[in-house]
Amino acid sequence: MDFSHSATAADYLRRVGDFIRAEIEPVEADYHRTLRESRDPWVVLPIVNQLKARARDQGLWNLFLPDTEHGGAGLSNVEYAPLAEAMGRSALAPVVFNCNAPDTGNAEVLVKYGSDEQRSRWLEPLLRGEIRSAFCMTEPEVASSDATNMAATAVVDGDEIVLNGRKWWSTGVGHPECAFVIFMGLTDPDAHKYQRHSMVLVPLDTPGVKVERMLSVFGHQDEPFGHGEVSFTDVRLPLSAVIAGPGRGFEIAQGRLGPGRIHHCMRLIGLAEKALELACARATDRVAFGKPLANLGGNRERIAHARIAINQARLLVLHTAWLLDTKGLAGARSEVSQIKVAVPNTALEVIDMAIQLHGAAGLSDDFPLAAAYTGARSLRLADGPDEVHLNLVARYELAERS
Repeated sequence: MDFSHSATAADYLRRVGDFIRAEIEPVEADYHRTLRESRDPWVVLPIVNQLKARARDQGLWNLFLPDTEHGGAGLSNVEYAPLAEAMGRSALAPVVFNCNAPDTGNAEVLVKYGSDEQRSRWLEPLLRGEIRSAFCMTEPEVASSDATNMAATAVVDGDEIVLNGRKWWSTGVGHPECAFVIFMGLTDPDAHKYQRHSMVLVPLDTPGVKVERMLSVFGHQDEPFGHGEVSFTDVRLPLSAVIAGPGRGFEIAQGRLGPGRIHHCMRLIGLAEKALELACARATDRVAFGKPLANLGGNRERIAHARIAINQARLLVLHTAWLLDTKGLAGARSEVSQIKVAVPNTALEVIDMAIQLHGAAGLSDDFPLAAAYTGARSLRLADGPDEVHLNLVARYELAERS
């Protein structure tokens, strides 16, 4: 395994880093402040489109997508990982480079499983950054960590498919440019448990689709993307809206989650790096009891442990990315679950340490730490809670010894 950057990845990494430092960081605090103070924060501020245009002009666009036919950068998981880490330092950067979830995962689904019609209607404008999307899987009435519990239905009726049910935590559905969602529902309850469900492309303005409310996370609604609760009542669509055909929902979901978890985890490592930088700055600049904070209360050791933990987490994710590149998801299932547990918990520990060094200021919007903590804590639940992934890791370990 060689995790040194290829010439292409190194060039992208330099350019992405330069763009973040020169274009995004100087305006990001003001961007978030403007949204918070706006009477309607569910808007796209002009600065976002300006930054997106500059990034696209510089070729820093759709870097997550390995499929060059559709305008991706052609990078492997190992090559893209450090770019995701760089973007993770900023809440705005993934949007600016058109590399933000869930649009990335939805784009990958359409590249791999979409029909020509579906790609033309949804993928191409998504990759141009003209529209946004959401993914509707989790449900409020069932334990969604077990996807076989899914109660929402996607029933074939002649040449149509009919959707009914309620989804929530549908990230991105509050965005003013959200044009479609991918809905997963039960199609055939008598089929094999992994062939019962379908994924359907649903225009957000389809009759019967209603965003019931936006949900808050620790009091924040993550405007202008947000996390919505969405109802589907007798929503009728042509069968051509089904991705890859009825009954293939689980297959698609598994293909979607491998690279997506690499992206999530590497962005979290970038977030942890940013938190550690802020912690070090605070520890050296702030004086209490006649000494810099770095020289009080074991803070040097806390900073050292944070550095070690981040480096460990990064290597674990890079190893998993290498396995995905060389052996596919089948050869990396345990490792994908390992990073999904390890990295959010590591990031939380580092961010919490940084908050503590900032005192009460760390809880405020004056620093990005509270928002960072909220995002990292959410990812212990998103794409499956820790417990589900720990169970899978244990199952693989025990199977090897039986």
